[in-house]
Amino acid sequence: MPHAILSHAIARALFAAAVVGVAPVAAYAQDAAQPTTLDRVEVTGSNISRGDMETASPVQVVTRAEIDRTGKTSIAEYLQTLTTDGAGTIPKTFGTGFAGGGSGISLRGLGAGSTLVLLNGRRTAPYGLADDGQKVFTDLSTIPMDAVERVEVLKDGASAIYGSDAIAGVVNIILRKEFTGVTVRSSYGVSGEGDGQQAKASATFGFGNLSEDRYNVFFNIEASQTDEIQVADRGDRKWIGTGDARRWGYSQTKRFMNGFILGADADGSPVGNVKNPASGQYVSLPGCDKFSTIAQTDPGGGCLWQAGQFTSLTPEEKYVNLFGRGTFVLSDNFEAYVELGYSKKKNTFVNTPSDASGAWGYPGGPVNGDSGDGAVVLGPNHPDNPFPGQSANLRYTAFDVGPRVIRTDSEFSRVLAGVKGTAGAWDVDAAYLHSQSDLTNTRDGFLRYSAVRDALTNGTGPGGYWRLGQNANLNSQALYDYISPTIHADGKTTLDLFDVKGSRSLMDLKGGALGVAFGAEWRRQKAELKPQTYTDAGDIIGLGYSAYEGTQEVAAGYAEIVAPVLESLELSGAVRYDSYKGGDSATTPKFGVKWSPLKQLSLRATYAEGFRAPNPAESGKGGLAGFAAAADSVRCPGGNPAPGASVRDCDIQIAVITSPNPDLKAEESKSYTVGLVFEPTNSTTLTLDGWQIKRSNEINVETTDAAIAAGHVIRSDNNLAGQPNTGTLLAALANYVNSASTTVRGIDLDVRQGFDLDSAGKLNLDLQWSHITTFEREELDGSSLEFAGTHGNCDVTNCIGTPKDRINFGATWELGNWSLSGVVNYISGFKNVRSEGDVCASRYADGSPAPGGCRIPSFTTVDLSSRWKAKDGVEVFGSIQNLTDKIAPLDPLTYGAINYNPMHSSGAIGRYFTVGVKYNFQ
Repeated sequence: MPHAILSHAIARALFAAAVVGVAPVAAYAQDAAQPTTLDRVEVTGSNISRGDMETASPVQVVTRAEIDRTGKTSIAEYLQTLTTDGAGTIPKTFGTGFAGGGSGISLRGLGAGSTLVLLNGRRTAPYGLADDGQKVFTDLSTIPMDAVERVEVLKDGASAIYGSDAIAGVVNIILRKEFTGVTVRSSYGVSGEGDGQQAKASATFGFGNLSEDRYNVFFNIEASQTDEIQVADRGDRKWIGTGDARRWGYSQTKRFMNGFILGADADGSPVGNVKNPASGQYVSLPGCDKFSTIAQTDPGGGCLWQAGQFTSLTPEEKYVNLFGRGTFVLSDNFEAYVELGYSKKKNTFVNTPSDASGAWGYPGGPVNGDSGDGAVVLGPNHPDNPFPGQSANLRYTAFDVGPRVIRTDSEFSRVLAGVKGTAGAWDVDAAYLHSQSDLTNTRDGFLRYSAVRDALTNGTGPGGYWRLGQNANLNSQALYDYISPTIHADGKTTLDLFDVKGSRSLMDLKGGALGVAFGAEWRRQKAELKPQTYTDAGDIIGLGYSAYEGTQEVAAGYAEIVAPVLESLELSGAVRYDSYKGGDSATTPKFGVKWSPLKQLSLRATYAEGFRAPNPAESGKGGLAGFAAAADSVRCPGGNPAPGASVRDCDIQIAVITSPNPDLKAEESKSYTVGLVFEPTNSTTLTLDGWQIKRSNEINVETTDAAIAAGHVIRSDNNLAGQPNTGTLLAALANYVNSASTTVRGIDLDVRQGFDLDSAGKLNLDLQWSHITTFEREELDGSSLEFAGTHGNCDVTNCIGTPKDRINFGATWELGNWSLSGVVNYISGFKNVRSEGDVCASRYADGSPAPGGCRIPSFTTVDLSSRWKAKDGVEVFGSIQNLTDKIAPLDPLTYGAINYNPMHSSGAIGRYFTVGVKYNFQ
């Protein structure tokens, strides 16, 4: 049966089942006894308490023990190991991205902006920087690890309860509700190379007993400092510690290898590559041996250098997280609660020195610093100009200025106050939330375009002419202050939310109590990002522009019903109405059915609809000028360089200039799941779910391929022989658009087995497997792109790819006061193409597809941890991540890291050790 027909059939079946379920309810109501009180079990995805954790919706529950056994020291690091996480995830190692310093999760590879992250069932203010200048997301690193009790992941996409914008699903991080006593915990981690040290300490203090004192108050404070690891610190770890991949068959023009000369084209060099005005060919200035230690084999005579000698592998990070909660009994039926959260974080990432030319954009359009009237040149009288009396185009990398340093300082706060209890037959909960994120992004080492042109052409500014390469020692500090000022951007987001909800049992049905819930919510979210200094005028070389301002105000109401019409049949349904101030509105339903023909077996299915209105970054005030990986179809037709071009043109970073679009339509989605839960014994559980999410009216930046094909590009002046406007691709002009749709389809398997080994203790095994069968994007022109099993979707953060399989296998052996755990993490290999059927995205120096077979290999790591309760209240723990010291495969395409894929970051860092102690005071 075609998928579209199957989808409609499921929807009709669920609707029919819900209607049929009404008849038994009405008939049974006349004979019903007093309603049975519902058991107090809360499950993410529902406001109705129940006795069975397994609902119609697939929910993955992650216990605190499962988090601890991985050795991960933050909730962000752990969540990014989930098999349901995919393309669009935001690791803290991507310091050069628009959202540097933040960490986000992307369920189903649909982007962090389509994954709703909750804290104790409620939203928080998003991170102060939108990823890719567009995707608003929740920063996971603000959540204190020691306060986390468990995590529940709603995997069926869209939620009529929490918000219709949860298109990819919901991650609900549940913190402690009450605590008495004092617990302190400290740990120290270090890599097998002796670097990347992390010192971490936390304390939890609580007092008051709800039943006796009628209150409970507790606080948790957590502080951590992690040292930077530089790419160069992995110099003996094959391709991880270098940008120079020539030893493995790649060309010197491959990304992360710089300084080459290709006749009429050249790359940035630490001594300077200068264009001969007469011949049109570039030549290198002298002194290369003072700046580069790698073998100089450039046939064009350039000064080769590699990006790894400057760049951070992982950033330096310092943070303090605070969480507190107070619960106060008001009466026999009501209690008040208050939650306070605060986080202060500083992240520092180091990148390569800036080039003195290039292409970039700002709201006024593209800037071409490579060629034409805007080119950066050595003036006729510049003392380092080898062609005196004539201006000469320059390609220069400012080693003398130093690396670019990006410092992100962020503060996050959250205040929640509410009342919950029982009013008659109703369980009610009402609360007000205010959350805020303030961020400053400060950058050093970037170059001001107007000052650079003056210092190289005229020398009339402070310090006179900017001397280059081996003569840079003649420059004054005044000159560097002039051409490379400190710049910064400020971001702020706020969220104000009021919600009220109530649930009750209406009557007893044959299968149990009929439960209903109603709720209403109002929220106002503001986002503002002021652009980096001077970027609003296009005056910072090579730095994209990102700014936005807007307010989103939403009023919503929802209703939910759970009807166990038979002991073996439970029907559920919910409907939500969202009204956005300004005109957008939507009604989004969700239906579910769970049938248990046997005590040990349940079959389940859901259907849900989603709705996401354009956010301020997409439709408000502002704009975006960033960078993306592209293949130049003019200079590299069919994946092969044209005469006069190079393999560089087949995989090149270009500027992409995008403007907000006030005419954007809202995204809509339809989600389906069909699955089973099988529990043949008390110690065995198996869940298997097939799922599909189709997102329509998808809001994307127009693809770079489309912009290139339409000729909406800026090119350099090194044209192919006899072909005008065929120079090196520098920039593309694109808009936010509603593309047609994306359909993602796959299978999830979760198996858990426990063994009682008598005197040998207990053994618990578990396995999670996520398989993606389809990740298809349909374009407006009727064409389609398939990303499953490829390196795409490269329009999503990091270009990390869409491997078809991710598997986690865990084992924990408990014996007395001691436990030992191991987790195997597997990520399948994938084709090194941007989409299925495309040409190979990378080439070796001889022109053959790269890597071998045009495929990124699979990657498997093992994490080991152990815990020992030395005596009452004292626990010693330790872990080894990447136990076998597996090296991440060489990935020549991804731009989130140098020569490896960010999904494989543990294979870049190498083996990592952590030891610690926890002490409970009673």
